[in-house]
Amino acid sequence: MEYHKDRFTDGSLLIFKADKLIGILPGNTLDSVLHSHQGLTYGGLVLNKTLKLNDTIEAFKALLKFLETNNIKTLHIKNIPSIYNLVPSEELDYILFLLNASITRTDVLSVIENNTVSQPVSKVRTRGVKRAEALDLEIKEDENFKAFWEDVLKPNLQEKYNKKPVHSLEEIIQLQHKFPKNIRQFNVYYKNEIVAGTTIFETKNVAHAQYISAKENKQELGSLDFLFNHLINTTFKNKKYFDFGISNENNGKKLNQGLLYWKESFGARTITQQFYSISTKNHKLLNNVML
Repeated sequence: MEYHKDRFTDGSLLIFKADKLIGILPGNTLDSVLHSHQGLTYGGLVLNKTLKLNDTIEAFKALLKFLETNNIKTLHIKNIPSIYNLVPSEELDYILFLLNASITRTDVLSVIENNTVSQPVSKVRTRGVKRAEALDLEIKEDENFKAFWEDVLKPNLQEKYNKKPVHSLEEIIQLQHKFPKNIRQFNVYYKNEIVAGTTIFETKNVAHAQYISAKENKQELGSLDFLFNHLINTTFKNKKYFDFGISNENNGKKLNQGLLYWKESFGARTITQQFYSISTKNHKLLNNVML
């Protein structure tokens, strides 16, 4: 999180049981609120995988009591999507129910689970792949992020949404240098010119498309169809999940229909990520849960 520390007031917390670290909450403070870190896509409470439910309840109660003591009135927390857990872990869902937490936002992720029966790939996507193959498009894994950032991603975001990428070119390069095995750039070239690309954030079980962008001729060339067909069925075929990311706008209230259709036409299905608001004084509701 250091690369954008100037944008946030850090409020990250470590949770210990005796002298053993059992949990981490990356966070930032704003007025009297602690947020699951707003600079992280899927940042949330990270727990030791050996932690049992009772200890998790006690840890969360201690967390809320600490925040209340330090004049933090509200905790805004986002659940880590279930596909990123290394073991089944929905303890926090139950704890949030006990705390009368309110859902403030729900995002939709489009995910392919490999090695299972999935939805068939659309004929439209298949035609796009064949079109790209006929035109001799080429896919390259590229350690140089500049071509994608400057020639494709930034111009597209500026033209369509008047926005910049969340990560600047310098920031994504810095991140990739720190995590060379987890951040990978794949570009598509037509006649030696970059026409599309995606930035993949890779974890043990998931390949997540953090950025996806292509030039205006993507339909004519089939560039994105070609790229993602290759990533799903070749590069990351042994990953348990391929995560296209969200298709939401307006804090989850709206869906980009065209983007969602494109992801689902590869066979992706929907999972959700919830965002919650909790009053820190509600830690009292976790007393006497166990009979």
